[in-house]
Amino acid sequence: MRILFDSRKKEYKEVFGCLTPGQACPIHIHIPETVKTNQVLCVVNYQDGSLCKQIPLTFDYKDGPYEIFSGDLVLDVPELYFYYFRITGHTGTFRLFRQGYDTNMEDGDCWQVTCAPATFTTPDWAKGKLIYQIFPDRFCKEGDCDLTNKLQPYEVHQNWAEEVHWQPTEKGEVLNNDFFGGNFRGIEKKLPYLADMGVEILYLNPISKSFSSHRYDTGDYKTPDPMLGTLENFSALCEAAHKLGIRVILDGVYSHTGADSLYFNKYGNFPGLGAYQSPDSAYHSWYTFHQYPDKYLSWWDFDTLPTVKKMDPAFLDYIITGEDSVIAHWLSAGADGFRLDVADELPNAFMDLFKKQVRKLRPDALVMGEVWEDASNKVAYNVRCRYFVDGTLDSVMNYPFRKAILDFATGADDGKGVIWQLETILENYPEQVIHCNMNLLGTHDTPRILSVLSGDFEGDRQTLSKKKLTDEQYERASARLKMATALQYALPGCPSLYYGDEAGMEGGKDPFNRRTFPWGKEDAQLQAHFRKLGQLRKALKAWQLGDTAFACPAPGCLQVTRTLDGQKVHLYLNRRDVVWCIPAGKVHLAENTRQFTIGSYGWAIVEE
Repeated sequence: MRILFDSRKKEYKEVFGCLTPGQACPIHIHIPETVKTNQVLCVVNYQDGSLCKQIPLTFDYKDGPYEIFSGDLVLDVPELYFYYFRITGHTGTFRLFRQGYDTNMEDGDCWQVTCAPATFTTPDWAKGKLIYQIFPDRFCKEGDCDLTNKLQPYEVHQNWAEEVHWQPTEKGEVLNNDFFGGNFRGIEKKLPYLADMGVEILYLNPISKSFSSHRYDTGDYKTPDPMLGTLENFSALCEAAHKLGIRVILDGVYSHTGADSLYFNKYGNFPGLGAYQSPDSAYHSWYTFHQYPDKYLSWWDFDTLPTVKKMDPAFLDYIITGEDSVIAHWLSAGADGFRLDVADELPNAFMDLFKKQVRKLRPDALVMGEVWEDASNKVAYNVRCRYFVDGTLDSVMNYPFRKAILDFATGADDGKGVIWQLETILENYPEQVIHCNMNLLGTHDTPRILSVLSGDFEGDRQTLSKKKLTDEQYERASARLKMATALQYALPGCPSLYYGDEAGMEGGKDPFNRRTFPWGKEDAQLQAHFRKLGQLRKALKAWQLGDTAFACPAPGCLQVTRTLDGQKVHLYLNRRDVVWCIPAGKVHLAENTRQFTIGSYGWAIVEE
């Protein structure tokens, strides 16, 4: 007989997940009576391992061969806490830790509990909505591009269907300076298409004037890249999107700028003095020079991306606090929030100031962060990030959910491990954040999801430029994608669709995941699947904001149930070669629901 405690079940911890200061959370530990327990302490530590408090648990009642000890877990201030149990019985004192799905004496991990501010709120308009991510140069082109002020050198493809440039220069550099001319007017033209897909949030990769096609090498924070259009074009896009119930969030790149920028101006392409040109530059204090001017701190040693001092007063004034700051500029132009690039490289103090100013300027604006791991306990550069205990992020890019979904869809997990991964995030994140999380399968930083699900997405650039899925690979990947997206859309948070994934786009890592949208050559069947899922997500309130429960009735089978105000919606997933009977209820969507063979994927969405 083992000592029983499961922080995810109400019989052990009555409040699931995060707490707020002063909130009493009854906890109950089940100890075999053979231990002859005479003392139980819940030992709570701060995130640095120092002792916070010891909570005595007293004998409550007996349940068969178990003695139940109970007490209230109460946390006083917003922080990240870890706890374990110290138990004294007839053989002495020992400690109890978590080990995977179970408990173990003197070995394992502490249980984690996040204490978030009681005042922490996230925008209601963002909760449970479908996000569509666009790489602006490659989505849609409408009209001619303005090349008047484009940074040199560059190349504009004459054919929308041409391959992206992947060959390095003679120096071995990959410049990313080829453009197809996707622009604001092109995005605006396709807004009805996006609305029909159920999209309610549009996330745009960087749009500021820059040298490269990815535009993460910011040249001028306040000026749109001329190839995309004018500030007026951007505002018109936002206005048109808002009329269709679609919000627009922008990529905020504040860890570094471009070397070819108004601020660094290494090549003299901008007016005025950049930090590279003169120590007297107004922007000189933004950067760290080891040996002026040619040796300077740069992002991951890319000399085209000089790193900025995030807490430099002049930088903070320009980006955040100034009357015409960068965030004020774009919010006034029509943006509804920001996604912070490499959020783990931004100091906690920067994040806190950024969030407070955004909320001051627009009380319902969204602030999302790029975080690849569990954001509740993320440590970056030996510092614990405080995204939730300080309430600085409303949402994060939910890569842990991506891993869980792909593990199940590809057969790497039989269902139990997937539930464990999903519940870990749901337990560790504040509920307000969970409903706003960007639940993604593909992004500009990952290979195309169809290629990933085919299992054939590796290779060098030359190999990837020629790689195309066989009919058999495509069929298998499509079946997996339909199952994976059914799960993605059923989970709490905001399902996110990377442009073109719904059209059947393939491709390995950058730049092959950034090809142009294949207008007129879409996979119509796959596109219809995404449209139905998006419309269903919009129609079913339980899928947007409902409570979530998981079950794994058999290996390879998974059930997700969302419940809200009497509406109960089940998702049944089955990778097994067995007869599968759909439970009674209204079937919204289903595929391969009867007899199917190994390698096919059955699933159904049923409303009671």
